Amino acid sequence: MNTWIAIGVTALGCYALKLAGLLVPAGAVERPLVRRLAALLPVALLAALTAQQTFAHGQSLVLDARAAGLGAAAVALLLRAPFLLVVTAAVVVTAAVRALGG
Repeated sequence: MNTWIAIGVTALGCYALKLAGLLVPAGAVERPLVRRLAALLPVALLAALTAQQTFAHGQSLVLDARAAGLGAAAVALLLRAPFLLVVTAAVVVTAAVRALGG
């Protein structure tokens, strides 16, 4: 039963957040500062999620195969590789490091 309560509370919270966004006056959203923050916020959140998923294991900081894969993806991005190649490089390097016991 606790699971359904959590699902219900989450659904109501999402609806309330969406409603709050719709209630914001249009003039507040059109300000240059708000537009810049709205453009940068998804990038910052994605970077934080990537860092947390790559370098954290529970409450500790780790360097393992995931970090090597992220490094390979960064190199591929610096070389301006297509997105599919970036993902492939990260997967191949991560798998190779794990297979070698790293």
